[in-house]
This record gives sequence, C-alpha cells and structure tokens, in this order.
Amino acid sequence: MTRTWAPLVSRIPAVSSVCLMIATCLTSAILHAEDNPYTTNYQSQNQGNLRSMQSEPIPQLFSGKNRDDDNISMLENGFDLMGFSNFESEEVSPDLALAHGKVIQSDAILVYVKKAPNASPSARMEVIKEAAKKGKALTEKDVAAPGKFRYYASYWAKLPAPVLGVHVIKLVPRNALDEDEKTEAKTDAEGVRLIAVIHDSAAEKAGLQRGDQLLTINREKVEDAAGLSSLVRRYRGNAVSLQIKRRGEPMQLDVQL
Repeated sequence: MTRTWAPLVSRIPAVSSVCLMIATCLTSAILHAEDNPYTTNYQSQNQGNLRSMQSEPIPQLFSGKNRDDDNISMLENGFDLMGFSNFESEEVSPDLALAHGKVIQSDAILVYVKKAPNASPSARMEVIKEAAKKGKALTEKDVAAPGKFRYYASYWAKLPAPVLGVHVIKLVPRNALDEDEKTEAKTDAEGVRLIAVIHDSAAEKAGLQRGDQLLTINREKVEDAAGLSSLVRRYRGNAVSLQIKRRGEPMQLDVQL
C-alpha cells in the first residue's frame, strides 16, 4: 500500500507525523455499507448535521496516538467531532475508514488500532467440543487464538473561522447540593472552563488559555456554552472585556470579536 506523507495542518503535533493515505485509496474501498465495520459501528455526534464545508471533501487518514491529547489538538486546530466508530474485528483495511469518511463528508479521520486480548482457553475448548460433535477434523489454525484487534476511528470536520474561538464545558460545583447535608454549591463553579483555544482565533490573540475559567463578557455572566454563544453573537464586531480566572486568580482581558 502506498503511503503519502502530508500533515493535516502544520499545528497538529499529536497526529500530523503520520498520514496513512489520502483519497486515492478510496477507489479500492468501494463496498456496500453493510460490509464496512466502520459504517455499521458508526455513532454520530451533533445530530449528524456536521460535515465538511467542501462540496467534495478529500478526507485524510491519520494514525492516532493518545485519544484525549489528539481530541484537544483537533479542537485547537479548528475541527469538531462528527462521530466515531468503535469495534473489535480481525484485520480491517484502513481503506474502509476512508470510504466511510467520504460518505459522511469528513475532512479528517483518526484511527486507533490495538491488539485485542486473545481468546480464553475455555473459548478454544468450546471450538474443539463443537467440532467433535460434528465429527469435524481441526487444524492448528482452528484452535489457535484468533488475531483480533480493537478499532476506534474519530471523524472530524473543519469549522468556519470562529468569532471568539474557544471550546468550553460547564463547571460542576465542587460541593454539589447534597440531599442529606444540604451543602451549598461553591462559587468556583461559576462560568465555563476553556478546554481548547483555537489557534489564530480572537481568543488566542487576546491571551486566553486552555483551563481558564470564563466568568463574564462585558459584565454579563456566562452561565453555559449556549449563553456564551449568545453573547458572542450579540457583541460580534465589537471589542469586549472578559472577566476570567486563571489558576484561581482573577484577570481581565480585552478581546476584539
């Protein structure tokens, strides 16, 4: 199999070093959907509405390293997760991951493969017993531990240029309200936590960092991701003041949206 080495984007350190192949391999992977485990085991995110901005995208396939680190790296480089495939099987060609990526119109695919645990001795004994019932002769291959692998593939679409350029999560109080103790929620759960800051975005240029706690925009509280999006749309094109906490210390940053 010919491998073409090409970075997805110059600033994806976790996944740009290995590009398995590009869409020229798709010609060898035209199969019915029911024959493709990447298709039959695909779980869509974002209600399936997310897809490439290109009319005919050419998805690139990469060998993933660490899923958590790779996910952050993809978010920082302006991608969002479309969905993923997760299954266990004998050897499966990466062409099939590309074929499914083409169908769902993804821009990038990260594939993770690791050896699955061998079949247990009891499972192999069942094979022997079943063959004995049928009077079937067994070969060494029949009773050998099957060479199975665990496959995981994440599918990504490149997003339009962001207004602010952050991915956030809603903070959970350290001491959530307990039915027995009636403990009050702590104030350090205010706002949202930045889990990724997109490169070259307004947020990065203003100095926002992953891990920052975003509290307000122009003194208006940021309650969750939806509230943040609403405020960003309202102030688009304007300079705004952000109140944040960084490692527990309050800070103020000015951002041009």
